[in-house]
Amino acid sequence: MNVEELVRDSLRDLAGEQEPAAPGFADRVLAVRRRRRTRRFASVAAATAAVVAVSVAVPQLVSGGRDDVRPSEVTGGQSLPVTAISAGRTVVAAYYTTKTRKSGKGEGVAERTYRLLDPSTGRYKKDTRWSYVAVAPGAKTAAVLERTLPASRVGLLDLTTGKVRKWYEIRMGIGGLSFSRDGTKLVVTTYDENPDRMFEVKNADGGVNGWMAGRPTSRNGYMILDVEDGNGAWWQIKSGRDVPSRADFAFTGDDKAVYARIVGGQDGMEEFYDLSGKKITAPAKEKYLRWDVPARISPNGELAALGLTKEVNMGKKLPGKSYSSIRNPLTGKEITKVRGGQLLAWVDDHRLIAWERTTPLKNAGYKDRLVLVTIGSDKIVPLSGERDPDDGPQRLAWEPVFAER
Repeated sequence: MNVEELVRDSLRDLAGEQEPAAPGFADRVLAVRRRRRTRRFASVAAATAAVVAVSVAVPQLVSGGRDDVRPSEVTGGQSLPVTAISAGRTVVAAYYTTKTRKSGKGEGVAERTYRLLDPSTGRYKKDTRWSYVAVAPGAKTAAVLERTLPASRVGLLDLTTGKVRKWYEIRMGIGGLSFSRDGTKLVVTTYDENPDRMFEVKNADGGVNGWMAGRPTSRNGYMILDVEDGNGAWWQIKSGRDVPSRADFAFTGDDKAVYARIVGGQDGMEEFYDLSGKKITAPAKEKYLRWDVPARISPNGELAALGLTKEVNMGKKLPGKSYSSIRNPLTGKEITKVRGGQLLAWVDDHRLIAWERTTPLKNAGYKDRLVLVTIGSDKIVPLSGERDPDDGPQRLAWEPVFAER
């Protein structure tokens, strides 16, 4: 599907809809939702640290039908996925819930509880051993951190057996992990303190309103770790006041650099570093992307997933319709719009997995579910049960971890 076809199909499907919102609408809506949902995200190079060399086989991709779409069964009252959610070669390989545990006077720690997909059964299984999980391409292996952060080692977990095959002894204060797209490397983000520290927020009457991530960050660097031979280099970086408490690095689409969130004059801002600790300008296809739109670049590199730009009121009883922007990654110019309030992962070059609202636009609060959306079509395919992003631990709001299978 080329650009002309995308524009033609999208205009036909969206004909008769109201005009797009005024400039800045997406940032305002996303900012409000992030505040409401209480997001817990909370230079030069220096030394190199040796890592114990081990040999680890990266699993090959297992087969997944191009058009295979599998919604999940869910639990009765909590809508937590029970069976695998997948579309094409993209799968929700794990998901997690978060609960803040009080650790001292006015202080706490936001702790994740993961449910990991067992490839042999196609079902999610709760695993409380890990504070952080990143899933490798193939969805058979995960990199894991033990409960206490920052951690001193990284484990490679076999998702079928539930056993750790290898440990990397790093001892650098690890807080975050992310695989490269080819699965051969890990970027390991290091911190001096737990990046998920929280502080009580009190109202004017002295009562506790909730929890807020601490600032400034204690992030001190990152390591590029070779998964096959276990070798890696750690690079020290300085983090200023524009870096939130948790600001993990992830690989760019071509695996040639890493990026992380920063806080600035607009939502979604990012900073970039090369693989040798040097800060760089954004790569050509990444400079218009946003950290809060995880889908990023399409598999063929021709389309960029951007933020929410439009919502349509369908009445008092029907869910509102959300639309996000699809743009040219090199120019930032919008090509078309696609259904979905937040674009999470590409399934192929014209389909994505997104969060989409299940509630009317007015006087109904905000709830959502995972859906499959298609460029050039107004239809959605539900993939999960309804989720309330504002829910506390009683209802267990959850966040997906995607992998290519």
